[in-house]
Amino acid sequence: MSNFQYTGLALTESFEGRRLSAYQDSNGIWTIGDGHTANVKQGDTCTPEQADAWLLEDIQWAANVVNTVVTYPINQNEFNALVDFVFNCGSGHFQHSSLFRDLNAGNIAQCAADMEKWDYAGGQVCAGLLRRRVAEAAEFNSIQGASA
Repeated sequence: MSNFQYTGLALTESFEGRRLSAYQDSNGIWTIGDGHTANVKQGDTCTPEQADAWLLEDIQWAANVVNTVVTYPINQNEFNALVDFVFNCGSGHFQHSSLFRDLNAGNIAQCAADMEKWDYAGGQVCAGLLRRRVAEAAEFNSIQGASA
C-alpha cells in the first residue's frame, strides 16, 4: 500500500480536530493544526492552509513508516488504520508494540485487540483515545472497498 485513502484521512481528521493556536495535548505535548507536534511551542498560531500542509506531511510520514516496517501483506483499510495509529502514537511506540509483532507475524485476528490497549494518556485511560482505538480497529477489520 502506498497511499492513505479518504477513509483513513477522514479518520485522522475526525479525532485530531483542528486548532489554529498551539495547545498542550493530554500528554503535555505542544500541538497545533490537526495534531502537528514538530517544533511547536506555546504561543504558535497557523493558518488553515498551513494546518492542511502539516497534516499531509504528517500523514505521509506515518504512511512511510507503515510502508517501511510492515512486512505482512495488508489491505487498504488495514493500512489506513495503521497509518492513523502511527500518526497518533508514533513510530517508536508502534514498532515496540504487540500490534506490530502480531501484524508482522500474520496474527491479523489479534491486531484490533492490540490497538485497543493504547488508550492511556498520562497513566490513565482516556475516553477519547479509546474511541479512536475502537474506530481504528473497526477500520482495520472492515471489508476492503467498503465505505466508512
